[in-house]
Amino acid sequence: MTNTRPFNVRLSALSVHARVAVLPLALAAAFPAVSQTLLAQAATEPQLRETVITATRVARPLADIVSDVSVIDRETIEASGAVGVIDVISRLPGVQITRNGGQGSSGSVYLRGAESRFTAVYLDGVRLDSQSTGGVVWEQIPLSQIDRIEVVRGPAAAVYGSDAMGGVIQLFTKKGEGAPAPYVGVGLGNQGTRTVQAGVSGGTEQVDYALGLSHERADGFSARVGSAYNPDEDGYRRTSANARLGVQFDTTHRLEGTLLASNLNSQYDGSKTADDRNHHQLRTASLAWLAKWSDVYSTRLQVTQGQSEYSTRPNFYMTETTLHNYLLQNEWRLGAHLFTAALERREDELHNPATEFVGDLQRDRSQNALALGYGLNQGAHTLQANLRYDDDSEFGGKSTGSLSYGYAITPQWRVTAAAGTSFRAPTLYHRFSEYGAPDLQPEKGRNVELGARWTQGESSVGVVAYRNRVSNLINFGAAGRCDSSFGCYENVGRAEYKGVTLSAAHRIAGVSLHGSIDWQNPRDLDSGKLLARRAKRYATLGADTLVAGWTLGAELYASARRYDNAANTNVLGGYTTLNLYTSKRVARDVTLLARVDNLADKDYQLARTYATGGRTFYVGLKWAPQ
Repeated sequence: MTNTRPFNVRLSALSVHARVAVLPLALAAAFPAVSQTLLAQAATEPQLRETVITATRVARPLADIVSDVSVIDRETIEASGAVGVIDVISRLPGVQITRNGGQGSSGSVYLRGAESRFTAVYLDGVRLDSQSTGGVVWEQIPLSQIDRIEVVRGPAAAVYGSDAMGGVIQLFTKKGEGAPAPYVGVGLGNQGTRTVQAGVSGGTEQVDYALGLSHERADGFSARVGSAYNPDEDGYRRTSANARLGVQFDTTHRLEGTLLASNLNSQYDGSKTADDRNHHQLRTASLAWLAKWSDVYSTRLQVTQGQSEYSTRPNFYMTETTLHNYLLQNEWRLGAHLFTAALERREDELHNPATEFVGDLQRDRSQNALALGYGLNQGAHTLQANLRYDDDSEFGGKSTGSLSYGYAITPQWRVTAAAGTSFRAPTLYHRFSEYGAPDLQPEKGRNVELGARWTQGESSVGVVAYRNRVSNLINFGAAGRCDSSFGCYENVGRAEYKGVTLSAAHRIAGVSLHGSIDWQNPRDLDSGKLLARRAKRYATLGADTLVAGWTLGAELYASARRYDNAANTNVLGGYTTLNLYTSKRVARDVTLLARVDNLADKDYQLARTYATGGRTFYVGLKWAPQ
């Protein structure tokens, strides 16, 4: 059956009662141009018994979660018609993105304004990160292989350790169930876009499986503007595959394994005449043993490896990050109480082969950790406490903690409060490259937030206010402390990520209305300047409905101006874009999807001198026997 809510984002957490009309009025006040335009981001109510893993690292009902969480399911991803993971995530409250050109080019995700490297990212429990740039390389992840996305806004270092200073994003591939379910999909769009994908999934009580393959390519558009760069089209091609297998030996023991591989070749403009190309490879593997020893005690033992490789041509540069992770998670459920204890070991390796300018760089490090957690859900009260100790092979011990509390004033009203500390260890490149300083210290954060939420039927309004202060921020500074005469990394920065997020959903006369607006003030505390590429106001509006079997929807995004540099002298203008989409089951097993992005062909930039795609069209067909 065709999904009637294409953007089925389940929003949880931190919200306050107000009339549903408050959100459109607030958006109109903040963005006058928006008041004349209708619709964007679709977001629907959470299903109370849906479980979320990412917030506490164990499966818990969404209603028991205090954290600020959003969930995106496969139907939402397919209906969006999006190609990149960050394009889907950008529809969520508290999220802004940048991209240096079109699909396949480098992108960043800012959760509540925090640096991209301050978001911990996992795929089927496999940690993704770059020990060169810091943070996940988003363009490496193939959206076609992703079945579900969970986003936790706010620090979670007391659960995940280093990196989770702004939040956590976890992606999941499909888990098979039921009779064999094959599918085949094809799509065409302007700018030479072509996609094809196929797969099969299924399962019995003993064995479940899922396999997926995809290939996508586009001729693209010139990634940069101005006469200093090659005016040729900058396209990309990506081939990816994933496999998942689960074996249920008995009621007590289960074994799960996942594999994912993705190859991406994309063009970019680094000079005036050369055909500059990026080559990305992503490999992930996970093996987990789950044991339910009794009704109250269970364990999870998981071993994972993630490998991220990036290289360029014709000017050679290459960096490869390999991450190993070993996790033993214990859970005790005693009535309304949940106790958790985890032992974790992380190993990071970086290899940058020598070029004509610098020598070979090969370094590694490790972290051993003990994490404890306690959760309570009893009557109107919800409590979550976490404490973690990380012993880094380079920096020694580091402790983090978090405490959050929710109180249901009425069945419709809920208020929450949370506080926590976080850190991120500098990358191996930050410390040992020609720009590195071996004595760099971890970046540290302290976060507090308050929120409330009102829900009644299909209507909801939510608000969360937060302040996250970071010290020891690593910036690129003056020469003198490293081998490079160009400059060196140093712990000289302090930043504050402060803001308010308002979200709402309402259904009226068969139309689902959804939206969010972010007021934020991400600043460098030393200079008082706004942090680069983050708008102080950002909003989404949306609507979808069902007409004669057709799902019709619209999305609108509005952003205030931003600055492209730390000095706040290079202005990136504000923008408003409108997208339209529709889908319908045109035959028993065939679904048609059509989408138009940037309907008005708005000319804007997410990063200075980098172009965006203008108006784009996409039509896709998917065959999936029912």
